[in-house]
Amino acid sequence: MSRDQLKWDTSAVMRYLEKEFPQAFANGQRYDVKTLKVDAVEMSLSAGENQLRPGGTVSGPTQMELADFAMYFLLLAHHGESAKLSVTTNLTCSFLRKPKPEPLLCNVKLIKHGRTLAVGDVQIRSQSGDILSHLELTYYVGNISL
Repeated sequence: MSRDQLKWDTSAVMRYLEKEFPQAFANGQRYDVKTLKVDAVEMSLSAGENQLRPGGTVSGPTQMELADFAMYFLLLAHHGESAKLSVTTNLTCSFLRKPKPEPLLCNVKLIKHGRTLAVGDVQIRSQSGDILSHLELTYYVGNISL
């Protein structure tokens, strides 16, 4: 499988994750995939009470979890089950605004998809379009066979 096409569509990735990674959906947590392209994915997460911090804002760990989940989702779409052991090697996050308890919109743009590393640029936005956080994620993908 080349890096310029997807092996799995949204429903195939979601079925795989629900079976192999059910803890990602604990307490009714739900990710809604809006778009999936070769170099990008857009999804949303509706934060529940468990993801709020004092003051009623969505916690930083929830934002980082959303970004990490979206990047992993994109790699699974590219490589199918062979990407299951891909791991985050770096995650850098800048929190820019306090997120209200509303759905968070996450956009991942794949900026490098090399032989051993994949790098994604991530923006998490509010429903009104304000950028809430900006992240860069690096995944080790050297265990994937093409």
